Amino acid sequence: MQPRSDVVGSLLRPASLLEARQKHEQGELTAAEFKFIEDRAVRDAVALQQDAGLDVVTDGEMRRYAFFGHLVEALEGFDKFGGWSITFRDGQGHDDMVRRPVVVDKLRWRRQMSVEEFTYLRGRTTRPVKVTLLSAQQASAYYDPDKSRAAYATRDAYLADLVDFTRREIEELKRLGCQYIQIDAPQYAALLDETIREGYRKRGSDPDQMLEACIELDNAIIEGHSGVTFGIHICRGNHKSMFYASGGYDRIAEKVFSRARFHRFLLEYDDERSGTFEPLRHVPGDRTVVLGLVSSKIPRLESADDLRRRIDDAARIVPLERLALSAQCGFASTHEGNRLTPEDQRKKLELVARTAKEVWG
Repeated sequence: MQPRSDVVGSLLRPASLLEARQKHEQGELTAAEFKFIEDRAVRDAVALQQDAGLDVVTDGEMRRYAFFGHLVEALEGFDKFGGWSITFRDGQGHDDMVRRPVVVDKLRWRRQMSVEEFTYLRGRTTRPVKVTLLSAQQASAYYDPDKSRAAYATRDAYLADLVDFTRREIEELKRLGCQYIQIDAPQYAALLDETIREGYRKRGSDPDQMLEACIELDNAIIEGHSGVTFGIHICRGNHKSMFYASGGYDRIAEKVFSRARFHRFLLEYDDERSGTFEPLRHVPGDRTVVLGLVSSKIPRLESADDLRRRIDDAARIVPLERLALSAQCGFASTHEGNRLTPEDQRKKLELVARTAKEVWG
């Protein structure tokens, strides 16, 4: 699979869906009534992406409260908001604390993570579709040595179960015909940031050892599923147009790019926080790099000329035939969404599709 215009996953939730989720959680909407509204939001998300001209479509993650929601709500064993807090910020002085999930009991199967998403999406488009799942590296952040130890004596024991459950999900997706799966791994980029690395050390984890172990675990998740294209998305955090990490990919590039066995690397390259394209020299010659040059965080529409220039710059390191284009992240990694309008989002998706056609034909 070699789509040139890609989409990371989440799209802005319509106000009707946000209101319906709140009413459903408060018992004011039945499950059937809420599902009808969810379905309509997915149909609209598909139409938006198709009309924009994208080569790949997702369901916009409309059924999730956050990009990791499929995991937390499908598996018993998580405290949804009981994990350690992480601070998101931006360049204008805004910040916000987000509570992560934490594993507090043995993981048990409640329902499929993403099969409903895929089967509904597949039936509503003829375009290639993509499903997003969570990396072991991201899920590792949901282990707390104090709160999780009664369920799992070690982080490794918890992640071993996580890998097994994710592989089971992929097997079912593959059986149903899914051919493109993206593994979301923002925690890899967290290891670029010294403040976050120090946070891991304080919780008893060596960040470099974690990096090596989680590459092997993520490889184990995707290993042996022939006929499926696997992408990995590595960004620096995304919540209400804010981020939590900064730094180029240099610190992790050699290990992640050369050892991870993913077919497509979807990378964040929308501003100066992202560093240079130089780390891409570590990407093996049979992999594709999806350049996230269009920001999903700000309303300003990028220049097509600037995008083409930056693609040319990247092509000095990775040949053009192994490059593609996307936004740098989802537009709503959490249900609140980023600080831009649906119209801003539409224009940016159209820009990605149009520029990709101009560059690759």
